[in-house]
Amino acid sequence: MLKQVFLIPAMLLVLSATPAVAQQTVFLVRHAERADMEKGATKSDDPDLSNAGRARAESLATLLKDANLTAIFITKFRRTAQTAAPLAKVTGLSPTILEGTNLAEIAKEIRAQKGNVLIVGHSNTVPDIIKGLGITTPVKIGDQDFDNLFIVTSGGKPELLLLHYR
Repeated sequence: MLKQVFLIPAMLLVLSATPAVAQQTVFLVRHAERADMEKGATKSDDPDLSNAGRARAESLATLLKDANLTAIFITKFRRTAQTAAPLAKVTGLSPTILEGTNLAEIAKEIRAQKGNVLIVGHSNTVPDIIKGLGITTPVKIGDQDFDNLFIVTSGGKPELLLLHYR
């Protein structure tokens, strides 16, 4: 019994001496479905979202509206802006356009943010940003994959969680 009495104060001392590590959660998605992927549609360099894509963007907003986001990042393309728009509206956040193609710099900018962030990118950028955030497991996004929600948590060693949303 005497050992237990001293064990509790000792544990409290150790816990209070350990610095708290701030944890950031980064949500990453590929833009929602493109209108030019529909049957008979004309291919475009900067297409709008399809009806299915707009519905998915609304779903994303419903899913993340209470995620305590402090920033939303998009690319210069309409499909990323349109994917983020419903969430930006409900959170009151103005999306920031990620400039350039240096994904290491982009990852650095994201890690510098205080709080949780959403990144809406592309099938060829999201995996590299995830890698830049310290995840060593390779990520691949297929041409028809629009429902992936990648969640990277930091705080010590970064961890990756993959969910799907509809």
